[in-house]
Amino acid sequence: MFTSNLACSSTRHIQHTFFRSTRLFQKRLIQTDRAQVFAPPPPSSLPKPRPAQQYRRTRKWIRRFAWLGGGVAAVYTADNLFYAASMTRSARTFATGLIVACDYKINFRENPWFAESIEEVHTRNATRLFDLLRANGGLYLKIGQAIAMQSAVLPAEFQKMFARMFDDAPQNDWKDVEKVIQEDFGKGVEEVFGVSFTGEPGKGVMEKVARASASVAQVHWARLPDGREVAIKIQKREIANQVGWDLWAFKVVTRIYSWWFDLPFYTLVPYITERLGLETDFENEARNSEKMASLVKGDSRLSDRVYIPKVYHEFSSKRVMTAEWIEGVRLWDKKAITNPWRGSRGQGSPGAHGMPLDLPGKTQPLESDDKQWIKPTRDSWRGKDEKGGLGLSLKEVMTTMVDLFSAQMFLWGLVHCDPHPGNIFIRRLPSGKPELVLIDHGLYIQMNPEFRHQYSLFWKSLLTFDNKTIKDVVASWGIKAPDLFASATLMRPYTGGDRSTSNEFSKLSKADKQKRSYEMQQKMRQGVRDILADEDKWPRELIFIGRNFRIVQGNNQFLGSPVNRIKITGTWASRALVENPNLNWRERLKNWGRHLIFRMVLLSSDVVFYTSKIRQFFGFGHGMEDDLEQSMKVMAKDMGVELNHNVFEG
Repeated sequence: MFTSNLACSSTRHIQHTFFRSTRLFQKRLIQTDRAQVFAPPPPSSLPKPRPAQQYRRTRKWIRRFAWLGGGVAAVYTADNLFYAASMTRSARTFATGLIVACDYKINFRENPWFAESIEEVHTRNATRLFDLLRANGGLYLKIGQAIAMQSAVLPAEFQKMFARMFDDAPQNDWKDVEKVIQEDFGKGVEEVFGVSFTGEPGKGVMEKVARASASVAQVHWARLPDGREVAIKIQKREIANQVGWDLWAFKVVTRIYSWWFDLPFYTLVPYITERLGLETDFENEARNSEKMASLVKGDSRLSDRVYIPKVYHEFSSKRVMTAEWIEGVRLWDKKAITNPWRGSRGQGSPGAHGMPLDLPGKTQPLESDDKQWIKPTRDSWRGKDEKGGLGLSLKEVMTTMVDLFSAQMFLWGLVHCDPHPGNIFIRRLPSGKPELVLIDHGLYIQMNPEFRHQYSLFWKSLLTFDNKTIKDVVASWGIKAPDLFASATLMRPYTGGDRSTSNEFSKLSKADKQKRSYEMQQKMRQGVRDILADEDKWPRELIFIGRNFRIVQGNNQFLGSPVNRIKITGTWASRALVENPNLNWRERLKNWGRHLIFRMVLLSSDVVFYTSKIRQFFGFGHGMEDDLEQSMKVMAKDMGVELNHNVFEG
């Protein structure tokens, strides 16, 4: 019974499944029949056909970027191979200049938008500019050094950063030196100078390692076959390709800054670039050297105290200058200058006033080592313990220096504008007196007679408080702030004027610090405009004369202020008015009388000088220059400027 029922149930299930499958098939068949009866849509109802995606725009931009990348790579390669990276350096200059300009345009205000203070803005931009000058090197280092020498009018953050611009520059490889000599003379080093690097008999020797390396050139020692020892100054090979681009970039950036910040600087740029360009022409340097040697020799007051090395034209060109080798002590080596003389009595230091370079007991090697200096040492005058010195008076050394540069400005009108300690050697004459040797004559200015006369009159008027003459002279130069310019010239506060500038600054003394700092710097910018008020009248020579004065002042300060620099300078200014060859005998006689009276007036400055010396002796100061600097700092601080002359020690 159970089995029968199970069979019936299975049969019914099978039938049900069969009928269900049949219905589904019929339904699908009906649907298929229905789909087949539909007519296809008319073509007009279909969308327009689209062409296959070609990605033409994408390929076009890919090609453009490829061409651009290839072009940039080609230019970059050619720039490095043939132009010493000049275009790359210019691009770096423009980029940095734009960033700095935008930063100041946005943030130079009482409350900067993207800085906590104006000082922070100064710091980061000083770092940017310093990194730019260091990265570019070459002539940019010269520009950086020029900026450093103007540090007295820069914010303190720039002063601290740019004081490092006086570090020695890296020297080029020997192969670059060989290429410069080959290109300029058409011959190799051995043939040009008659030297041998293998000890060949009858030949001279030369060091492959430079004795000194600066931004533009490096100096090698050599002994020629005839026994003359020479300093061979060789321009760095990349400078010739870079100088044009560098000066062009400097012009462009200065032009933009002058317009953007409304400062009348650009009209000075052509004169500055011309001077900097001449520094890379060693034939010009040789001419300057010989002119100065002739002027010194013709003045009995300096001829036995100052020496200019001889230039050997047969071994010189536009990029190579060969001059007499100088054995001497650098100005910054105070101990070597002042320590007791350990040499023979009646004998001077090597090379001084005809003294032989070769001293007893010294040997001269004949073979050169590529990695070493081979010039014989000549320091027996230091004694066995090497603690001796030239035994000279710093007062006599500094007097000679101030005399020399005053004569250049007021008498000759030919001024050496780079008298930093590295360019000055000191030697001992057989008489026991100092001899100053001046080198590196690339940066000079020539003052015309009219301007030289005006400048002498200006200086004399400063020391006699002749405010009418000061105002008349500076007005003829297009300057509207005589007291401010007088203070900048003397490098001490000038108290004889109407004090209009300082009175303007004193009004801001009670403002809050942030507002005061901003307004002070705005006033200083106006002060610069007043000094450069009439760009057509402003004597371009003042740029480099001021540089000379600051360096000489820094040298005196570094040596402990042994001389009354202002008195000596003023005396030469007054003397120049007497010795002016364009004056008739009546005017000259009249000026002689005025000069004698002026000398009497200057005695009063000795009171200040010796008061400073007494305070210095008892440990209450470092000399007159420091006292003057402190008073100048007080005045400058009232104007929102921090003075720092440490750059002179580099």
